Amino acid sequence: MQQTNLGRTGLKVSRLCLGAMTFGWSADEITSFDIMDAAAEAGINFIDTADIYSRWIPGNQGGESETIIGRWLKNRRRREWVIATKGRGQMWQGPTGEGLSRAHLIQAVEDSLRRLQTDYIDLYQVHWPDDSTPLEETLYALEALVRAGKIRYIGSSNYPAWLLMKSLWVSDVHRLPRFESLQPHYSLLHRAEFEAELMPTCADQRIGVIPYSPLAAGFLTGKYTRESRASEDTTRSTSGLIQQLTGDDRAFAVLDIVKEQATAHSVPPAQIALAWMLANPVITAPIIGARTVAQLREAIGAVDVRLSVDELAQLNKTSEGF
Repeated sequence: MQQTNLGRTGLKVSRLCLGAMTFGWSADEITSFDIMDAAAEAGINFIDTADIYSRWIPGNQGGESETIIGRWLKNRRRREWVIATKGRGQMWQGPTGEGLSRAHLIQAVEDSLRRLQTDYIDLYQVHWPDDSTPLEETLYALEALVRAGKIRYIGSSNYPAWLLMKSLWVSDVHRLPRFESLQPHYSLLHRAEFEAELMPTCADQRIGVIPYSPLAAGFLTGKYTRESRASEDTTRSTSGLIQQLTGDDRAFAVLDIVKEQATAHSVPPAQIALAWMLANPVITAPIIGARTVAQLREAIGAVDVRLSVDELAQLNKTSEGF
């Protein structure tokens, strides 16, 4: 597995990041352990999670994904792993139960450390903006956590370009740690939001980019077809994105090209969609989620796929407008 630096930092991460949103939700603990074992065997050293993962399941308070990772990590050499998690969402009742205030972040990090069974978090990301808290307060709180050795690098997720730049400016003016990474929604079927302003911003500021949903919630794996778009499985899908894409002929036109190139390279379609992303020098590591070991293995080979200039141009042209 190839490795690269996270943005301008010296932190080395694998070119694919294992997303752990499924852990404790659609993948039980035993399956999650198997997925992490398979990732380790493939050379992945980078795992991304968040404190709220599984909170949307009735009766769950969140933290299940972190807890599962912590139990697995307990039997591993901690220094060999880059663990990224996120905070911002509601984790307890009351006025400090969510947000990016100092009160919330300090407690949220302590809780994440306990669940992960570790004394430091490699990359701590703010999950999405909090308009009710000044940027200075958030960044000073994160600085305190960095100085305490509880987190090592900080990153952002779901930030628009203007807010990302403002955050970098605040860090510069106040000599605070700055966001070294961005986690945006990005794929062949969701390009404009990232490419318009965020991509040039990250390139200019040397920010690591770890996109989520690079396979468009599984659509780019090829498991959905025009014939099955009205099937019970599709119409009952929990993903609104899948319902949207299966009803869009343009999305299937992109998938057709992905499948054609997959056949030419003798690889699964998922690897073509990821190889397209990995060919972009701004991208550090796409986050790949999996409910099974088979799904993970289907994607891992993408790091070895080399698309030609013509193939990349064909994918770019077909996916224009997304």
